[in-house]
Amino acid sequence: MSLDATTIEVIKGALIYAAEEMGVALRKSAYSPNIKERMDHSCALFDHQQRLVAQAEHIPVHLGSMALAVREGLRLYEGTLGAGDMLLLNDPYISGTHLPDLTLIAPVFHEGRLIGYAANKAHHTDVGGRAPGSIAGDASELYQEGLIIPPVKFVRGGEVDSEIAALIRSNVRTPDVQMGDLRAQIAANNTGIRRLRELIEEHGVETVQAAMEAVMDYSERRMRAEIAAMPDGVYEAEDWMEDTGTGDEPVKIKVRVTIDGEEIGFDYSGTAPQVDGPVNAPLGVTLAGVFYTLISITDPTIPVNDGCFRPISLHVPEGCMMNPRRPAPVAGGNVETSQRNVDTLLRALAEAVPEKVPAASQGTMNNISIGGVMEDGASWTFYETIAGGSGGRPDSDGVDGVHVHMTNTMNTPIEALEAYLPLRFESYRLRKDSGGPGRWRGGCGVERSWTLTSSKGILSILAERTRIPPWGLRGGSPGALGEYVLRRGDGSEIKLPSKCTVPLGRGDALIIRTPGGGGYGHPLNRPPGRVLEDVKDGLVSLEAAERDYGVVIDPLGLRVSLEATESLRKKLSTE
Repeated sequence: MSLDATTIEVIKGALIYAAEEMGVALRKSAYSPNIKERMDHSCALFDHQQRLVAQAEHIPVHLGSMALAVREGLRLYEGTLGAGDMLLLNDPYISGTHLPDLTLIAPVFHEGRLIGYAANKAHHTDVGGRAPGSIAGDASELYQEGLIIPPVKFVRGGEVDSEIAALIRSNVRTPDVQMGDLRAQIAANNTGIRRLRELIEEHGVETVQAAMEAVMDYSERRMRAEIAAMPDGVYEAEDWMEDTGTGDEPVKIKVRVTIDGEEIGFDYSGTAPQVDGPVNAPLGVTLAGVFYTLISITDPTIPVNDGCFRPISLHVPEGCMMNPRRPAPVAGGNVETSQRNVDTLLRALAEAVPEKVPAASQGTMNNISIGGVMEDGASWTFYETIAGGSGGRPDSDGVDGVHVHMTNTMNTPIEALEAYLPLRFESYRLRKDSGGPGRWRGGCGVERSWTLTSSKGILSILAERTRIPPWGLRGGSPGALGEYVLRRGDGSEIKLPSKCTVPLGRGDALIIRTPGGGGYGHPLNRPPGRVLEDVKDGLVSLEAAERDYGVVIDPLGLRVSLEATESLRKKLSTE
């Protein structure tokens, strides 16, 4: 069927906006601050062949694994789903991420004919397991991480299955919150169903399906052209997870990228075998990192759909950390190993497209989860990820205090948390001197601290970059390491490891200092005026201005001493 370009463009835009509107419905209906405020959710639409046709600009690690979740989730139910049915699943070895991410898939029918699917993922603040928040930093098997849900018909003919709902409620710490968030996911899919049906009613099934096909082919052509413009060759890199959560030894991620004409291949041979700790990444997470990185270094105006990924080949040996075998724990693979995967991919591609690749960003999501029991006996849980610095870029500084790469969430407003939870926030600010020095400096991390005001709680941290810093590029220096400090009510302080589960008491405080991004280009090439502005903005100290940039600043007048700066820079350049 031949379509004019205007019709294709109109349908393309409608599909993308429908996915965005699904996200609006989800977060406005959600109960938990994690979804309502931090927007930890993702939505997409698929055609009747289960191919991704449109997605919202949500969470890369969700979106990149969504196609796998839809394909594998529907495998047992293909041809048996009716109007009003929805499949629920969170099994990471099927849905592709980790247990707190619940995937909900709904078929879309028009006059009895299957025309596509609406799907979404949302991160729930608790799905059971050994620690509140279901993100235990020291889990040694999947079963410790929470309730495992295989693909089940959670909604049948428009009605929630009460028995499945009861099973879920009985295995989570805050059942009312989790069921509220699940109803929000149902609302999101209903929005997608409604919008897709309206599109069919306006243009007809054949026209919409032909437009979907045309948009996917268009994305494929543009992606192939982008790959063809890169220099052919083999590009390799490796990076390290600093520990496994159950052991202190670092573990390696290695990737070999082959560009051949208009196709690109990714080979993870040489990556460490799967480990006992929770940093194993399911195949869906690895796929998501590859997709995200490729989109990031090409053209962001290419519509993201199945066509983008047709030029990609992938080899991830089964049993390695990036494609583990059940029942390896995977909670950290989704949130931490996914970030290191992107660092490794960018490091490899920095040789192929140096003008497109920044220095390393903070390289962690800084996962914090805590829960306990209120004085009135009610259970509570809290989960968030915390921003840090992004890496310096070929033509600009990194961004301060931002979520990077595989997460695309907001920072949870402290007012929302204090309103619902027994936490009192003590500080929330950018972290001075944490951005890696460079011609273009890395973005600064943040400091965020709070005190527990209830009688007790259980804290879990799942993070990275506390021992291996985010790397600089083209002569830039690394960003600052992250830190997690527990200050007990008696004033004593303990430096916590990046992956741990510890008990808390009333008056205990957690101080979180997130990593900065790496610098890009040599620091002595940064104009003194820019360094002065950083000092005035409170991002760089006077001491760091001299030590890292060779810029001497009069602390009284806050102006650059040009003669002293020139002398110091000459001295530093010869050392």
